[in-house]
Amino acid sequence: MSVSAESLTLRKLPREGKEESQFQIVLRRFLRHRLAVASVAVIVVLFVAALLAPLVAPFPRDAVDIAVATRPGPPGTMSSQGEMHPLGVDHLGRDLFTRLLYGARVSLSIAFIVVVISELFGVVLGAVAGFMGGWFDTVISRLVEFLLSIPTLPILLITASILIKTEAQLPLPAVATDFVSWMLAAPIQEANKVVVLMAILILLGWTGAARLMRGMALTLRNQDFVEALRAVGASNTRIIFRHIIPNGLAPILVNASLGLAGIVIAEATLSFLGVGVQEPTPSWGNMLSTAQSYMFQHPWLPLIPGIPLCLVTIAFNFIGDGLRDALDPRLKR
Repeated sequence: MSVSAESLTLRKLPREGKEESQFQIVLRRFLRHRLAVASVAVIVVLFVAALLAPLVAPFPRDAVDIAVATRPGPPGTMSSQGEMHPLGVDHLGRDLFTRLLYGARVSLSIAFIVVVISELFGVVLGAVAGFMGGWFDTVISRLVEFLLSIPTLPILLITASILIKTEAQLPLPAVATDFVSWMLAAPIQEANKVVVLMAILILLGWTGAARLMRGMALTLRNQDFVEALRAVGASNTRIIFRHIIPNGLAPILVNASLGLAGIVIAEATLSFLGVGVQEPTPSWGNMLSTAQSYMFQHPWLPLIPGIPLCLVTIAFNFIGDGLRDALDPRLKR
């Protein structure tokens, strides 16, 4: 018995018409954005290299090569043991490639930790305020508006200079300082100051996520699925954390990716001005600050931390652009 071509086509339709999951749709859209994909590769390579800095770096972090004749030394300077300094040495004779790797570890770790904590705090606070309404929403909205009306940089400079410049070790939880010390591959005394810096950035950085999530909660709380959940007896906590927040995460993810670039720049700015990460802990900001004293005699020196700083900032912005396009429901599949 022969089978017609039409029946063969009908048999293939269910397989060819198989629906993609929402994650697959978002991933496929994101992969179309070539600059975003390349940016993810750049960030991953830099972050892995930073995490492996104790293994990858050719010299110890604070090792001083006193035998180097020229300090700062240009790329290719030979050490006293006959080893090459790939990017040269700084004014003290420390290897710049090693300092760059450890600086990447510091700058990227601060950015990721600050963004994750501030976004989580802002998302929860904004979702509760938008969903519950009433006096709580009013208080949170006025607080957010007040914080957004304050110039961020002067507040950062004042608070950071007061808290970080003090010689005393602030009484911080041991869990926080131990974790940051491990992440930065730095002693506890240095990690204490970095934790203070991160706390300042978190306190001033949660407002954007709170505003975005509050707006999403105001939109979603009157949807039919929320009324259905209330009808079957779902608690407000379950509705907020299981339905409101997951359905409002799209703009939060974009805001977080752009926030990473902002935190990297903010940390570099504070460190450049001398109220951020302090020596001997390396960061791209304080490496730039040191380089400015020698940039006219050695113009290549500020490029060593400056180029990675620009690359990371641009990469995070491209990732945010790719996420925005991938998560936009108005775009065609």
